[in-house]
Amino acid sequence: MRIIHKGLVEYLPTFEAMKTFNANRTASTEDELWVVEHPPVFTQGLAGKPEHLLIRDDIPVIQIDRGGQITYHGPGQLVVYTMIDFKRRKTSVRNIVSALENSIIATLAEYSIEAAADPKRPGVYVGERKIASLGLRIKGGSVYHGLALNVNMDLSPFTHINPCGYAGMEMTQIADLVHPCPTLDEVAAKLTTHLKTQLTPKADNNE
Repeated sequence: MRIIHKGLVEYLPTFEAMKTFNANRTASTEDELWVVEHPPVFTQGLAGKPEHLLIRDDIPVIQIDRGGQITYHGPGQLVVYTMIDFKRRKTSVRNIVSALENSIIATLAEYSIEAAADPKRPGVYVGERKIASLGLRIKGGSVYHGLALNVNMDLSPFTHINPCGYAGMEMTQIADLVHPCPTLDEVAAKLTTHLKTQLTPKADNNE
């Protein structure tokens, strides 16, 4: 599994690159994790309802093909796109979601942040506040899109939406819980290490 650090990149070209990578991959294509940040953008999932955008401002809203409702991406948020051959790994969507959630939880534990998944709501939570979001698309036997972990960002745009469709959902981030806040690169190194462990076929086949 290759780790590709793309830095701060616009959302739409990255979305197009994910679709192209997925469409062109073969049985021998190595899986990749794309580590990125995005300029401010709202993304709306396939079943997204427009009423979950509460305030329309100058932040663009992009309709995309993952599951779920509307969410926000911005600088200081760690986004990892999981370009995974779903068929080759002989796994399930639930196993992949659990692997992503468990990787985030393990990363946060390294900073003494107690976090948990919620079986009723995808994502990772610190108490009742959400610190990470998930959204996946499976097409042609492969997975793309991935996860977003709030590290050290402006959380105020989340108040312009019902995050992931949940009215009143409070968001949090590592910077609110750890002082001094670790760098995005440091968190990315820990998270991708856990992802590589959690997403191994061996781990899936033990289910």
